[in-house]
Amino acid sequence: MESKRKKLLQLFVSTLKLSACTFGGGFVIVVLMRRKFVEELGWIKEQEMLDLAAIAQSSPGAIAVNASILVGYHVAGVLGALVTVVGTIIPPFVIISVISFFYQQFRDNPIVSMAMTGMLAGVAAVIFDVVINMAKGIIKQKRIFYVLVMAASFGAVYFLKINVIYVILVCALMGGADTFLRLRKEGDR
Repeated sequence: MESKRKKLLQLFVSTLKLSACTFGGGFVIVVLMRRKFVEELGWIKEQEMLDLAAIAQSSPGAIAVNASILVGYHVAGVLGALVTVVGTIIPPFVIISVISFFYQQFRDNPIVSMAMTGMLAGVAAVIFDVVINMAKGIIKQKRIFYVLVMAASFGAVYFLKINVIYVILVCALMGGADTFLRLRKEGDR
């Protein structure tokens, strides 16, 4: 019982710290969660984290909250999901409350504007890191089908300006069909 409490406390404190230090959106927190829960604590395997990130990204809602719920649930069940979601939403709630209270002063402050511009460059680098790590996971599988799906999805969104929702739905259907066919083929052996 004591170790479960320690794990829950560590989940809460970890997600609270990660969320408090995350600027630039949910993909940034996914990278930090990977470092914390995969590399540092070893509670989640690399492939599992990539799967959780993909589910979090494809689910409705904020990716940071979705990822924290999935990680918490994976590590400690329903209570873990509740603990991590609370830890994740407290920092932005407090920060946004303060910013909204002082909005006029923040909006016109040139120092705040420069700081935000500088953070944008860092955020872009972190998002690029997520993309590279997710792509590595797909390429490591050495399944040309998924590499082609990844490339086609990028082309559909970037060049053809197809809505991301449609691309995700099509990819989910293709992945489901591929898995079904692969399992059926293995069952026939």
